[in-house]
Amino acid sequence: MRSQPADSVFIRACRRQAVPYTPVWYMRQAGRSLPEYRKVREGVPMLTACATPELVVEITMQPIRRYGVDAAIFFSDIVVPLKAIGVDLDIKPGVGPVVETPIRSRADLAVLRPLEPDDVPYVAESVRALVAELGGTPLIGFAGAPFTLASYLIEGGPSKNHDRTKAMMYGEPELWHALMERLSEITLAFLRVQVEAGAAAVQLFDSWVGAVAPDDYREFVLPHTSRIFAGLADLDVPRIHFGVGTGELLGLLGEAGADVVGVDWRVPLDEAAVRVGAGKALQGNLDPAVLLAPWEVVERRARDVLTRGRVAEGHVFNLGHGVLPATDPDQLARLTDLVHEASAR
Repeated sequence: MRSQPADSVFIRACRRQAVPYTPVWYMRQAGRSLPEYRKVREGVPMLTACATPELVVEITMQPIRRYGVDAAIFFSDIVVPLKAIGVDLDIKPGVGPVVETPIRSRADLAVLRPLEPDDVPYVAESVRALVAELGGTPLIGFAGAPFTLASYLIEGGPSKNHDRTKAMMYGEPELWHALMERLSEITLAFLRVQVEAGAAAVQLFDSWVGAVAPDDYREFVLPHTSRIFAGLADLDVPRIHFGVGTGELLGLLGEAGADVVGVDWRVPLDEAAVRVGAGKALQGNLDPAVLLAPWEVVERRARDVLTRGRVAEGHVFNLGHGVLPATDPDQLARLTDLVHEASAR
């Protein structure tokens, strides 16, 4: 029996039901902007932290205690399932995920075996512990989407233009789809582990998919993203889909099967509602850099996001991408209060 209440404000907004106020959480709300995070992470490599349940619980809880947000986001990293199945990779500070042997041929796909729950016992353990500690606050599970994972695997690390990734997509479509199919199954399995352990919603991050044109998204990405969302349908939890620079793809992100479409800061929410179409809630979309400005600027811009968000059938307030490391935590605490007060029905 799920201990997360289905009538929490966050879940209700995701389901486009009536809410007493607009719920709010922040991408990367746990992390480098918090001194308490830096303290517990000191000397602990990222992937070690992600595989240590007591650290995962503490880091996930930190922004809940400090900000009073309406949802927690599971502390992990998009490459955790790849590491768990034996891909030789590491997260290098200041760089990001670095893959020792990039995938460039069909033979290279052999490293991508299916993910079993036993590969990530620390994930289920962490989720169960968090659900117990969070009480009525919903926990969002998360994973990286296939296109973004494929980019890291093909490029060998972070890439500005994703040249090799798109070259494979355009030039070797059979290899591309074989890679994406494997990544879809791994991602689906990783999300199911989290939901079956008690996560109340999931978010699929496709950080780099904004590099793809709409027609190419439809042909090379949509079938695989749709497979993931369809594979979660029986679990009856809200499914959120987010990408950066996806203004031209918003309709397709919704079409992939998400219940909630995340919008970055480039497209106003009232315009995003038109692009996404009926039957979806929206999440977003204050520019994270606004939080580095004086409070009166933050307040004015946040109120504008709330006003435009009323056009949507459901609205979860968030940033248009992750919290920047230089952000003052007090700004986020104040913003959370403002969103709750200004949106009270």
